[in-house]
Amino acid sequence: MFLLFKLIRRALSSLVSLTLLAGLLLVGYVYYTAHQDQRVSTDAIVVLGASQFDGEPSPVFAHRLDHALDLILHDVAPVIITVGGKQPGDRFTEASAGRNYLIDSGLLADQVIAIPTGGDTLESMTAVAVLLKKKGWDHITVVSDPAHLARIKLIAGNLDIRSESSPTENGPGSELTAEYVIREVGGILHFFVLDRWGI
Repeated sequence: MFLLFKLIRRALSSLVSLTLLAGLLLVGYVYYTAHQDQRVSTDAIVVLGASQFDGEPSPVFAHRLDHALDLILHDVAPVIITVGGKQPGDRFTEASAGRNYLIDSGLLADQVIAIPTGGDTLESMTAVAVLLKKKGWDHITVVSDPAHLARIKLIAGNLDIRSESSPTENGPGSELTAEYVIREVGGILHFFVLDRWGI
């Protein structure tokens, strides 16, 4: 009985150690990815949605859109894809609010594609994957807050999408706070444990 208890205790100790190690590795990956501004030529720039208020992008979303606008003006890609659905009662989706914002900022209508679906990162990237397949594209630049990019890239890779990342550089959401990093580590673990492996 004592031997069984000892084995269980050792197994639990190993599990805790592995969990802590995995957490530390993910924190490192989030920090590393947050500092990678990969401005190579791709098929499209994808802007992950954030809140919008009756068609007006929130400050966080507006900074993502402004960053994507800078990328397209520097020939990173010929088109921007905005993605994101809407909350019950909203008149506009995040994707349409983002598209209108970019066109109002000077882009042509055929330079912006809106995918008006997606309530979270996985749903949004899955919708992007469907569009890319239709277009024959497979290489994108993703734009979002620095801490968010690691999760986006992992999901993109799982969907067979080659992705580069370009983080927002200023404004709300651009600070790499401990709270945001921990939240994203949780999001990554949720993706692998629940969404991908279905445990």
